[in-house]
Amino acid sequence: MGNTVSCCVSPESSPKLPSRLTAERLEELQASSEVSDDTTVPYLQHISDREVPDELALESNPSDHARANTIFLNKSQTDVRDKRRSNHTNHVSPGLLSRKYSSCSTIFIDDNTVSQPNLKNTIKCVTLAIYYHIKNRDSDRSLDIFDEKLHPLSKEPVSDDYSSVDPEHRLIYRFVRTLFSAAQLTAECAIVTLVYLERLLTYAELDICPANWKRIVLGAILLASKVWDDQAVWNVDYCQILKDITVEDMNEMERHFLELLQFNINVPASIYAKYYFDLRQLADDNNLNFPLEPLNNQRAQKLEAISRLCEDKYKDLSRAAMRRSLSADNLIGVRHSNAVLS
Repeated sequence: MGNTVSCCVSPESSPKLPSRLTAERLEELQASSEVSDDTTVPYLQHISDREVPDELALESNPSDHARANTIFLNKSQTDVRDKRRSNHTNHVSPGLLSRKYSSCSTIFIDDNTVSQPNLKNTIKCVTLAIYYHIKNRDSDRSLDIFDEKLHPLSKEPVSDDYSSVDPEHRLIYRFVRTLFSAAQLTAECAIVTLVYLERLLTYAELDICPANWKRIVLGAILLASKVWDDQAVWNVDYCQILKDITVEDMNEMERHFLELLQFNINVPASIYAKYYFDLRQLADDNNLNFPLEPLNNQRAQKLEAISRLCEDKYKDLSRAAMRRSLSADNLIGVRHSNAVLS
């Protein structure tokens, strides 16, 4: 197959191909291969045509590539550097150390892991990332489906300066916290929400701004809850939380959100872990410390049991790998039985 010296190259030498095509048949094939402008056949784009080069993908799609830097962390670094420079210039004292450090007698650990994040602190970090997205946005690119004035979430009149005043972090946190508490969503869903939000901004070339941040966040939470949780919250349930929004509006926003994402709702483990650790870095840069508690006997025994299970699992995997292939480095340990001469 594909060899230049294969007997299937020449039609005359292949028993399955006709030796010669008639002129009429050749014209029919050529006419059928040409697609006119007014044809009604839908054009299906090949997947390779939608792929972007690796260099561009790494720079612009952090929600798809684990090696790319997250957008929210890059946007927050400007404020972090300015704050540190201002404190250094004005000789501002850091004050009392609020962070607890381990010692020889006491070990402090938090209850926030990549597999079981703390809900309250994760929501704080995610809303802080959204805050930096809005504050340090490049422009105000948006779509009508996400405009709060065109599609209000409540019957209260929208102020005239709704598109120019940046929301505070407390307002964003209160909005997201209300949705998560009412819908009983998990902390992992908050991380996936941020992944979908940055993927939307990248794919659709939008900016999250004061005029659209509520509806974009709502759409990301709606989609993340359906993808991540086994018992997803229905659109009608969100209408019970937000009393003045209709199911038709929720359905339309969800459909537009999926189309703008190109129906790419996959979140690999590497992407999830990258966003989790970048959120922890964001919390550390903004003094959002996770609650630390001293390690007690019960917690130590639980950690030891988990470590033992992981160690046994990796031992079994290594034994299976050794049975499949034996390296030359391990031949030294192979012992042969002595031959018995009679």
